[in-house]
Formats: sequence, C-alpha cells, structure tokens
Amino acid sequence: MTHRLRPLLGPLMASAIGCLLPGLAVAQTALLNVSYDPTRELYKEVDASFANWWKTQPGGGSVSIRTSHGGSGAQSRAVLDGLQADVVTLGIESDIDVLADKGLVAKNWTEQLPNHAVPYTSTIVFLVRHGNPKQIHDWGDLVRDGVQVITPNPKTSSGGRWSYIAAWLWALHQPGATENKAEAFITALYKHVPVLDTGARGSTNTFVQRGQGDVLLAWEDEALLAAHDLGAGHFDVVYPSSSVRAEPVVAVVESVAREHHTETLAKAYLGFLYSHDGQEIAARNHYRPIDPDVAKEHAGEFQPVKLFDVAELGGWRAVQAKHFDQDGVFDRISGGGR
Repeated sequence: MTHRLRPLLGPLMASAIGCLLPGLAVAQTALLNVSYDPTRELYKEVDASFANWWKTQPGGGSVSIRTSHGGSGAQSRAVLDGLQADVVTLGIESDIDVLADKGLVAKNWTEQLPNHAVPYTSTIVFLVRHGNPKQIHDWGDLVRDGVQVITPNPKTSSGGRWSYIAAWLWALHQPGATENKAEAFITALYKHVPVLDTGARGSTNTFVQRGQGDVLLAWEDEALLAAHDLGAGHFDVVYPSSSVRAEPVVAVVESVAREHHTETLAKAYLGFLYSHDGQEIAARNHYRPIDPDVAKEHAGEFQPVKLFDVAELGGWRAVQAKHFDQDGVFDRISGGGR
C-alpha cells in the first residue's frame, strides 16, 4: 500500500488530531491500543507525550493508555475474538482489513487518516553478529550452506510477512526470474530457518539473547534498536541490495470506541502520530517519518535502499490470499496446509 504523500499533509495532520467538538465530553478516559511486537518503546514514549498534550486540550484531561503487544496477525485475531481495543496500530494492512470485513473497523479505514492511515514507514534489513563473520550481504547469501536465518512466522507476524515478501520481490527481480524460481528460492530460504517465533520481538530475542542464528531478518527499527541501543558493538545492520517499503497502519476500532464513548479520544490519539511531536518520536525510535520536514531532519539516520512495493503484487489483499491464507504458498512450502 504505497501512496504518495499528499501535498496538504500539514492541514490533514491538524484535521486528524482533532477538531475536538466544543462541549463534547469523553465518557471514558482509558484507551487500549492493540499493537504489533516491535512498537513497545515507540508507544511508551507516544503514550506519555500524548497524555501530556491531551491535558491541554479543550474537553481533555487525564487519560490512561494501555498498549498490548504481540505478533500483528495474532493481535488482529485477538481483537476479532473480543479483545476490547479502542485503536489498533498493526504492522500490515491485511490485519486491519480482516477487522473491517467483520464490521469492527470502518470499511474506508484507510481514508480516515492522512497518508492512507500510514503514520510512519520501515523496511526489512539484516541484523548480523559484529564483523559479519558469515559475510551475509544480500538475499542470495541466506541460502548458502551453513547459514541459519532467524525470522518470525509469517502466519502470525507482520514482520514475518514483510520479510517473506521482501525476499520474494528480490527473487522476482533477478535476471530470468519466474514465479516458480521465486518460490524455489523462498522454499530454500525457509529450510535455513531453525525456529519460527510468533512475533518479531520474539525472533529478536532468539537472535540477540539466545544467540541462535547467523542473521536476523528484521524490521529496520528493530535492527537499529538492537544494534545501537541494546547491543552496541555486538551486532551490525546490513542493508541488502533491495527490500520492501513496509507500511504499518493504524485505525480506530469503531465498534469498541462507540461502546466506550472514546471516539474523540481515539481519533485524537491516532492523529497525534502525525503531529510534529509524534513524527519526532517515531524518528527517535528508528521509524521513518512521513512528515517531509521531520524526515529531512533525520535523513542521515536512515540508509537509502532500493525499495520494492507490494502494489506490484496486487496489494495486500491479493498477497494475503495467495501467500498466507490457508493452503497458500507459505503453507505449501512449509507443510502448514496439511
């Protein structure tokens, strides 16, 4: 879901944050954000900053924000099963589409916020042990003898799906590529994966804390966090020749927000992500901001990389059905459909 930034992004941000209606009381001052795995540090900072900002707004006041984390697909299913999320901030479009299909989220949810509900972007990179002892530089290196790859399960993790699709797109753009050759590459790749954690943070812990594997396929923000903040001097970030433009998405769970009377609060909370403060927080947590001014300020922190787009595969609904639904390509190559 790649979309050019709209020229009126600034006014749209202001609209997203609020037009808080005069005299409209918020009946509940608690908010639950159901998010995907690697956003723990991001939303800890966002929640504190938003709570301080909300106190200054007409009709605002004290607010308690809780955030639940897990694999994006698993989190989406939890909301389907009744987890009372006021908002969802998930790693991939298809995980909100399933909520919209069940009437929990507006059918036109991508039009409810600026930039089609994508407040920041990321990509997939390689995290290797310091010095890159296995000399892993590109996707083809992942299937060499003796290389172990750590990546989360694409059935439950958005990071796992983005990693799979980044590898698939790389294979499709090789000389003489065909879909059969791409599938053969993906099949070979997953034979090098010893364990499939349910979420991206679980895979990071497997690689960083448990010492398994030679390379972690990781969200850029997760890799930079591990290399710079958690294990400085122990890990290196490697950018392959190409990757995928990863677009986390956000939405109000309208069915729950109406019941909780948190519609105004929920919309303001997600709108805050598009504000200058929200974009700065995203950049500080290694997410690529979409605000051009903030992006320019932090340009040196994000390495340029050739990014393919899931749109060339027909968009996430088509990709989800073909690759990750029951009896899709991933089930076929992993035996998960049996």
